[in-house]
Amino acid sequence: MSTAQRIIRFTLNGEAIAASVAPHENVVELLQRLGLHGARESCGQGLCGCCTVRVDGLAVSGCLYFAVQLDATCVDTIEQPFGEDGLDEVQQAFAQCGAFQCGFCTPGFVLMSRELLAANPEPSEDEIRHYLSGNLCRCAAYPEIIRAVQLAARMRRARS
Repeated sequence: MSTAQRIIRFTLNGEAIAASVAPHENVVELLQRLGLHGARESCGQGLCGCCTVRVDGLAVSGCLYFAVQLDATCVDTIEQPFGEDGLDEVQQAFAQCGAFQCGFCTPGFVLMSRELLAANPEPSEDEIRHYLSGNLCRCAAYPEIIRAVQLAARMRRARS
């Protein structure tokens, strides 16, 4: 281990992790080294949402967030399993509505949709569009994404 490396400890998708990180390494690079490829670096400027992960419950741009900042945090990625089939309502709704094409942006949209529905269980279409405005889909699946978030909200309400 180089003297510039630092050992960090954090919880990743419910599992305790210890990792050696370089000062310049970002979260996406660390996650990929750990075998998780859902968060992807696309724009490298925190503008597209493809690299979204949640740190202590808040969405962050993994391309701009240094891995060393994860020390003593709880990190959730798209790879976090939910339920018996591994999918939560948001993921089920995205699949049912065809709210993805190439899938590159989908993890960021799913994580942001979860965050939106946690804060606002009954968002209007305008609120959904506003909340997801920091995520870009190059395939233009926006109508399907809006429908998926609306469906996920209905599924969550029916469950409670």
